[in-house]
Amino acid sequence: MPRILMVASEATPFAKTGGLADVLGSLPAALVALGAEVAVVIPRYRSVPLDGARRIWDHMELWVGPGRYDAAIWEVDRQGVRYFFADIPAFFDRDGIYSVHGVDHYDNYSRFAGLCHAALGIARHIFRPDILHCHDWQAALTPVFLRLYFPSDPTFYGVRTILTIHNLGYQGRYGKEKLWWLGLPEWLYRSDLLEHYGAINLLKGGIVYSDLLTTVSPTYAREIQTPEQGFGLDGLLRARSASLVGILNGVDYAEWNPETDRYLSAHYSAENLAGKKECKQALLAEFNLPADRPEVPVIGMVSRLAAQKGFDLIGSVAWDLVNWDIRLVALGVGEARYENLLRHLMNARPDRFAARFELNNRLAHLIEAGADIFLMPSRYEPCGLNQMYSLRYGTVPVVHATGGLDDTIEEGTGFKFRPYSGDAMLGALRAALTTYWTEPERWVSMMREGMRKDFSWRSSAERYLDVYQRLLGTAGFGQAQVHRQG
Repeated sequence: MPRILMVASEATPFAKTGGLADVLGSLPAALVALGAEVAVVIPRYRSVPLDGARRIWDHMELWVGPGRYDAAIWEVDRQGVRYFFADIPAFFDRDGIYSVHGVDHYDNYSRFAGLCHAALGIARHIFRPDILHCHDWQAALTPVFLRLYFPSDPTFYGVRTILTIHNLGYQGRYGKEKLWWLGLPEWLYRSDLLEHYGAINLLKGGIVYSDLLTTVSPTYAREIQTPEQGFGLDGLLRARSASLVGILNGVDYAEWNPETDRYLSAHYSAENLAGKKECKQALLAEFNLPADRPEVPVIGMVSRLAAQKGFDLIGSVAWDLVNWDIRLVALGVGEARYENLLRHLMNARPDRFAARFELNNRLAHLIEAGADIFLMPSRYEPCGLNQMYSLRYGTVPVVHATGGLDDTIEEGTGFKFRPYSGDAMLGALRAALTTYWTEPERWVSMMREGMRKDFSWRSSAERYLDVYQRLLGTAGFGQAQVHRQG
């Protein structure tokens, strides 16, 4: 079985801003359960607790461009996975993971280059892997540094590299002058290497230099090769299409299960749905919405408030929704214009609309359990997790047919719309509400069919394990072909 060292900027339960952390908190343990040996490297942010962690390396010297940095390495074991924390105070002993008050840290390029160097140091001295599995642009310089600076190091003989793209919209683009600050040679500033529309693109570097590329759903793997969703990298991804694999993310059913969920006032299952009615009442009470007509459908949303998540569509049809006999409950943080949109709806109809502008895991669970319909109108969605949570909780999804949403929702479990427009979204919502009101038996059948779907991490881990073994055992499979000098 292979030894895997994953490199990422976040992982639950240590540091989280989104779905990337959930993957790094679940996939490694699922791989271990299949017999692989897995370790994960993330930064030791100020917010990461060290309770129970062991300091296993005191002074690991790292050079990031012209600067010398001192890293300590901490380790903690969780579910058979070794998690290493790269403790570099100059980079990570500050508030926020990527930003503070909505403003990115000015030196994120250096900070995450430091993470990549620390990962290679761990690979050389502490945990020698067969596969270096890097996630998103923050880890994308790992294969670049490996190819440039360790081409003859026997430590890395036979080591293969994989880059997983969780969201192509985030690429790590910076000015050309940052090459020097990263310690990278100027000859990398070429259109077939790191240059990208007059800037350097760190994710592009990882795409060029990694042996294999994966992304988080089969449909998204196809979509990112198109101009519409390729964010300027579609040509490169088409050129590497033979080395690009889409593997659907999984769900942690130990955390997301209405039969055992610690946040719910009542539990329920596909065989016995009675507890869901109590959860609906609890949700309405939590958000101060009237509960005198429990038959009125509740639409739930748990989302970042951003155009990518479809809030521009919500805005385009908001005043149509005001007149519908529904309750809509939203939870999330994001752009001020969409927060203001939800506030306007709440002011216009406080008996129908309610929102909380925060990250709150308890409320997320409550919405999944208490809502009748879950709305995910994302413009694009690499994988998405909430629609899979919704299926397990008997909350019928209404989604834009894109990426992982298209892969996971079927006619018998939810409602999909295309094209991406407010009218199409309203049409799907009307279809869902019509079924809810006029075909209650069919509605319950959809709930139960969705609850019986299995999107556990084991299936996803089996796919990754197959990819690892093919990459290690098949000459030429997925291996990058790049120029090493200018």
